[in-house]
Amino acid sequence: MATFKYNALTSAGRLMKGTIEAGSREEAGELLKQMELAVNSIEKAKPKKPKTAIGRNEFMLFNQQLASITKAGIPLERGLRELASDISSKSMRKLIDAIAGELEAGVSIEEAFEKRQKRFPPLYGRILKAGVETGRLSEMLTSLNRHLELANQTRRIIFEALSYPAVILALAAVILTAVFLMIIPQFGTILTEMTEGSELPKLTRLFLSMAENVVPFWIGVGFLIVVILFIVRILSSFPAGRRFKESLFLRALVIGRVYHSSVLSRMAESMAMMVAAGSDMPACLRLGSGSTGSEKLVLESEMLASQIEQGANILGAGQFCKMIPRLFLYSIQLGTQRNELQDNLYSLGQMYSEQARCGQARLQAVFLPVMLIVVGGILAIAVLSMFLPMITIITNLSV
Repeated sequence: MATFKYNALTSAGRLMKGTIEAGSREEAGELLKQMELAVNSIEKAKPKKPKTAIGRNEFMLFNQQLASITKAGIPLERGLRELASDISSKSMRKLIDAIAGELEAGVSIEEAFEKRQKRFPPLYGRILKAGVETGRLSEMLTSLNRHLELANQTRRIIFEALSYPAVILALAAVILTAVFLMIIPQFGTILTEMTEGSELPKLTRLFLSMAENVVPFWIGVGFLIVVILFIVRILSSFPAGRRFKESLFLRALVIGRVYHSSVLSRMAESMAMMVAAGSDMPACLRLGSGSTGSEKLVLESEMLASQIEQGANILGAGQFCKMIPRLFLYSIQLGTQRNELQDNLYSLGQMYSEQARCGQARLQAVFLPVMLIVVGGILAIAVLSMFLPMITIITNLSV
């Protein structure tokens, strides 16, 4: 498949420019005619550099503005045009204008965003399509923004909790390295003479040994960091590796619970959106888990969906699930039986969202004090090791 640039007129006589993928120039012309466009010119487009995804904050602002516009009853195409005119980012403005142009030409919402899936979050096009079809677009966009804010808040709490201790640790490392390189070696002999040949305390001997090996130590630390980053990058390149990383993350105290609750909340509300769009349960499971970015949820949901397609009920088919709680499955089954599935899924989403917020508060209250205690402990041990020989001398003199 190649990419072709085209220049055409819509049925309303409006000039439209864009790109289309096709096997040949003739096939591209036929596709454009099917879209009821009068083609002026078609030429093969030059390969473009890979485009990066939209920034989190930029996307959240765009999504919230779009939710406000659609809540006011403005059609999606017109709303996108209005947003594009107010956006300062040139690349973002071109992106939204291009999408609005395709929607005005008759391209479906899902297809327009699917072409740009590397720029937007997973299933964004499907969420917009479901919102338009059900008349709940503003509600769905607001729900999506709430989950994005929850994820950003968790990242911010972790960053704030780590940044201050990290700065202290960095300064402590610089100071201790200078002490090990320039001061401790000079006082090693003096301390030995002061103790009159008697054995120095073990902690002091440990720090004297560290002073002799401080440069190889930091070289080893740097090499270890590079190896860890390389392993993380390798693991991120295939699904099984990402699942392994996720398993380690889920075992982290407090952070793991916050992450688990967040992805379950996102999955529940995404499934509710798919139910509103008329999707069946296997499709809801697959699409809902795909919107979370969790490889473990995607794998479990795929296996669960396959068993449901073979005739099993969701509660019986979910015996193997570890990421998806029993309560989650039971609520889905009960909602299906009572014809209240959408409401049950929204309730689940709100429940897990609240659990994530409680976990965030606990993380903020506990994480920073713990890190400060750890940093203070390291510095206290370093100071103590310096004074131990003097304490030994004073004890010997007093005896």
